[in-house]
Amino acid sequence: MGRLDPRRLFGDDGDDTDTSSPAAADSPDHSDGSTTATHGEDPVTKRLNPWIRNRPWTVVAIFLVITAAFMGGFLIDTEQEAGQDQFTEDLDAVEAQEEMEDNFDRESRATGGTSAQLFIEDDRNVLSKPNLLRMLAYQDRVENEDGLRVVSSTSPASLVAQQIDPTAETPEGQYRTIDRASQREIDAAIVAADEEQGLSVSEDFTRESASADVAILAMTFDTPSKAGTSDYASLQLEAGELADEIDGFDTDENVILFADAVIDEEVFDLLTDTATVIFPATIGLILLFLLIAYRDPLDLGLGLVALVLTFIWTFGFMGYARVPFSESMVTVLPLLLAVGIDFGIHIINRYREERAAGAAIDEAMGITTGQLTAAFMIVTVTTVFSFLANLTSSIESTREFGLVAAAGIIFTFLIFGIFLPAGKVALDQFREGRRIPTFSTSPLGGEQSVLGRILPIGTRIAKTIPVIVLVSGLVLGAGAGAYGSGVETEFSQEIFFPDQDRVDQYQSLPQPFTGSEYTFITVLDYLENDFEEGFVSSVTVYVDDREVRGDRSLREIDRATTDPPDALVSSERRADSTDVLQVIETEAERNPEFDRTIRQADTNGDGVPDNDVDDVYEALLETDASEEALGSITSDRSATRIVYEVDVDADQTDATAAAQQVADEMGMDATPTGQLVVQSVVIDQITESAINSLLAAFALTAVFLMLTYRWLEGRAVYGLINLVPVVVTVGLLAGTMRWLDIALTPINAPILAVSIGLGVDYTVHFMHRFVDEFEGGADVDDALLVTVRGTGGALTGSMLTTVSGLGVLYLALIPLIMEFGLLLALGVFYAYLTSILLLPSTIVVWDRLETRFGSVDRLPWQSID
Repeated sequence: MGRLDPRRLFGDDGDDTDTSSPAAADSPDHSDGSTTATHGEDPVTKRLNPWIRNRPWTVVAIFLVITAAFMGGFLIDTEQEAGQDQFTEDLDAVEAQEEMEDNFDRESRATGGTSAQLFIEDDRNVLSKPNLLRMLAYQDRVENEDGLRVVSSTSPASLVAQQIDPTAETPEGQYRTIDRASQREIDAAIVAADEEQGLSVSEDFTRESASADVAILAMTFDTPSKAGTSDYASLQLEAGELADEIDGFDTDENVILFADAVIDEEVFDLLTDTATVIFPATIGLILLFLLIAYRDPLDLGLGLVALVLTFIWTFGFMGYARVPFSESMVTVLPLLLAVGIDFGIHIINRYREERAAGAAIDEAMGITTGQLTAAFMIVTVTTVFSFLANLTSSIESTREFGLVAAAGIIFTFLIFGIFLPAGKVALDQFREGRRIPTFSTSPLGGEQSVLGRILPIGTRIAKTIPVIVLVSGLVLGAGAGAYGSGVETEFSQEIFFPDQDRVDQYQSLPQPFTGSEYTFITVLDYLENDFEEGFVSSVTVYVDDREVRGDRSLREIDRATTDPPDALVSSERRADSTDVLQVIETEAERNPEFDRTIRQADTNGDGVPDNDVDDVYEALLETDASEEALGSITSDRSATRIVYEVDVDADQTDATAAAQQVADEMGMDATPTGQLVVQSVVIDQITESAINSLLAAFALTAVFLMLTYRWLEGRAVYGLINLVPVVVTVGLLAGTMRWLDIALTPINAPILAVSIGLGVDYTVHFMHRFVDEFEGGADVDDALLVTVRGTGGALTGSMLTTVSGLGVLYLALIPLIMEFGLLLALGVFYAYLTSILLLPSTIVVWDRLETRFGSVDRLPWQSID
């Protein structure tokens, strides 16, 4: 069967000896019955092999110098990112929300800035007289603490006190009011305050008993309008610590501070606690399986050194590139482990095959790298494609993940494709002739081994029922993929947080692995189960346009609130919304002077001012409704917002679409925003990112594989055969996600594209070895048997080690990392199974078709053979 020899394209410059072992090429004395093909080396290997074989210590020294340079990246101070904020950067809805918060939420306060809440719990009655007095004592303390900058505070206690005595305006005066009041007066005031203003208490509150289990005390800090979290974090934390100075309040028992500073601190604690447990566990398991795979302490040490160099290069690159460390970057570590372990085991196993056949150290490594480097390059490029496909994502964190992972895979190729072979030659040459103990040096999957008897099952069924196996595999993959297309997408702050059971497990670990204390879980539980604040029921349309001061602005607002989409609550064709026109109408009804201003500005008598509108705004801001108006329009009248209530039966997608429709139909520059809209936009981006990266990875991989095999072997069809198990792997993984109820999230969105890279890793090694044996003269059955025992053994060791290392991520504290680790492990396992069981049948079916119909996949110059 004709083939293309790369030496005919590039010539033999004579600067290297033939790396094909004569013994291996001319005699069948391999332990597994194989014969090494006489293929020429690719140009890269041709130039690297002399260095690896003849100057190994020089190669090792060069890599150590480069490693020292990469360590400089660790000295660069890079940011850390955690939680949902890292996935919402640069979104129009988020930018609009931030601008809106600056313009409204801060402007509507007497001073602007930051807020924090204190959750107070007492299952007997948080509204008892002693608890009310404690709240007011705390409010008095925080408002008068020098440097704390708390300008106002409110609580059920202050509202109840003002209900009893409206002149009690300070916490000190309110404390005296409650202290002097009878229980009957307090109970009556609690009921009245809840009826008129609504008390911030849990939903178990009943007016009959005037009691509840949880209350919220809110504080406002005077901070600059553009202040960041770091500017006010210390203020929030100090305010929380003051609660411990109030008799009966204890932040470890019945009082919890809920503030941005606390959330940010605890989210980073989650990341740190996860890394503290996962990294050692991953390394420990990998060490165990590598010891089983290598069965030699020097080989094991060399493999571990190579892994360490890979991490140093990758994370040093992150420092130089100033890529923030985040949850996504935690997942890069096991990905590099997966590819690095695979490369290392293949190098050592293939080298041992040649040594067992009688080749010398340098000769055996020359044959090994001559055969494997091309496979490594194919795996590297296709895996890099699968990661770089994430650059199509609109989520910056996903793009950063793709960039770092792609760089890490390139580093992995260089270290395991050049450094490790050179290190192995240097070690074995050093060990040769010295009294250094040598442990097992036999390859995995030898004919007499347990693996050697189990692995050929795929080749056996390929001899008898290859068509059935191939069709069954394709149907299974297609069915699983179709089922998996219904997988849900999820994004919210809660998905980054673990449940209490996992936190308790971490806290029970011995030092230094003991987990931190987390208060946000309790708070989130309060918000979800005890307060309506746990649910978002509104969307906002934000208008930032100079036309807000124009005469048509109120008419546009009127049109935007008339006949709203079905997802928005409406009554008598009017949206149930909060907007400046509503404030104007309400004030006109109770203020005759302002009503005259409205009538003068209304030229057609429909009640909506359409002339001198800016004068109407100025008049409104001079009325008693000015504070309410500033919740809907800025004091300079440059921006306004409309807050719509969402129908209880509408889902997130419908509500967001409704807000977008309203914004699009407005004649001003309007943007839908709000927490619900932001979540919906990110969900859409996650889905789009997963699909686009999958398609890009598959297209790039398919083209590259076909071109590469066409160039090396003159057969593009080898590239297509490579893709069959990969497609089935992706389908199985998508179906498994839905079956296990694992939603697409910002962390695992790249998993389908990544699974292509991981799948190709296994199929390329198998296919490349098969092609070498097949094009070297063996028939299909013999070539498959040699491949499945030689390369299949290495694939098995790689799979067991990688699945174990990745599976450790299932122990992660952060649920997203836990799920990502599980999916990665399953992806590797599926890739291994399809390579061992499905790929042999695919090859046999192809060979039978070619035998029957002839080959149409030849290059013109192959007739030379």
